[in-house]
Amino acid sequence: MRLAARAGRITPSPTLSMTAMAKAMAAQGIDVVDFASGEPDFDTPEAVKAAAAAAMRAGFTKYTAPSGIEELKHAIAKKFETDQGLRYDTSQILVSCGAKHTLYNLAEALFEAGDEVLLLSPFWVSYQDQVLLNDAKPVIIQTREDDGYAITRSLLESCVTSRTKAIIVNSPCNPTGTTYDRAMLEAIAEVALRHDLVIISDEIYEKILYDGTQHISIASLGPEVASRTLVVNGVSKAYAMTGWRIGYAAGPKELITAMASIQSQSTSNPSSISQKAAVAALQSDGTFTQQMVAEFDCRRRLMVERLNAIPGIRCRMPSGAFYAFPNVTGVLGRRHGTGAITSPAELANFFLQEARVVVVPGEPFGSCSHIRLSYATSLEAVRRGLDRMEAALKSLR
Repeated sequence: MRLAARAGRITPSPTLSMTAMAKAMAAQGIDVVDFASGEPDFDTPEAVKAAAAAAMRAGFTKYTAPSGIEELKHAIAKKFETDQGLRYDTSQILVSCGAKHTLYNLAEALFEAGDEVLLLSPFWVSYQDQVLLNDAKPVIIQTREDDGYAITRSLLESCVTSRTKAIIVNSPCNPTGTTYDRAMLEAIAEVALRHDLVIISDEIYEKILYDGTQHISIASLGPEVASRTLVVNGVSKAYAMTGWRIGYAAGPKELITAMASIQSQSTSNPSSISQKAAVAALQSDGTFTQQMVAEFDCRRRLMVERLNAIPGIRCRMPSGAFYAFPNVTGVLGRRHGTGAITSPAELANFFLQEARVVVVPGEPFGSCSHIRLSYATSLEAVRRGLDRMEAALKSLR
């Protein structure tokens, strides 16, 4: 059988692969610490589950409009107005089967052969593959850890060509936990306006912030910027609803309409029950998310402190999301058994085999110097996993 060429351009999601590996090991009775999962370990709020149960009892179990129910679109529009001062008509909003699905709909609607898409490295693993799947070329802009992964006008300008179509912005960032301040977002917007670029703003971690950091949506910088920005978000992270599969986008009506048409020919509507649950989540008072973030903060501080205490590892304190992205170059080159560990991928395998700890190597995120650890797990698991990692590293020579 001859497969389409596009199928050979990509690899399976490494984050999901590592998570699946951790679950498979646990199912076999192996005591494994999972630092790979990109999902909160908290249960979905009871009020949200109650809304889903009420929807089922009421028989709300049929197809809905492919782009989502109006009740949820209104809740999303209200959220944007309340949180960012952005006003969208419901015709400018699309509800999809998760934020990843939203981004794929966008790639299908916007990218084509010859287009170039700017990605700020380190980047979320699916951005690059979704660009490739739709015949466009990802252009990687390398940012520096020592500069806090900052992006500048001059760096952006140096990567723009006549074929550049869009730039993807992710703040707070997966995997680094970096957040962009107003000045950095203004620099990105200025370049986008000058070169007629579409701005894709992935804001899925917007409510998971620390140390008084405030989220700024690039679309809120003014009407001209908003007119060329697609904001992507969802309920997965802020409300511990990863399995409910509800993401959404807001932006230019023409683009949203095209994305909705594509969705109508692929998945049709997101789950009717999940949509009702998402309404309840978006209309909640925020207490659940605040309590969850407070717990994440404790885990964040412990994990980063412990990582920085390990010889050969250094880790910046993230200001958002729930990931640590330690630099491991100081341990690369060390030996165990008959070979040397020369890459983050080999180090991740070492931790899996020797410490029974699952981490994600940095290569799929665009870094050959880092690994990613999620602290969306218990404090006890953070301590246990880092104890194992530290002990395993001491065995290297």
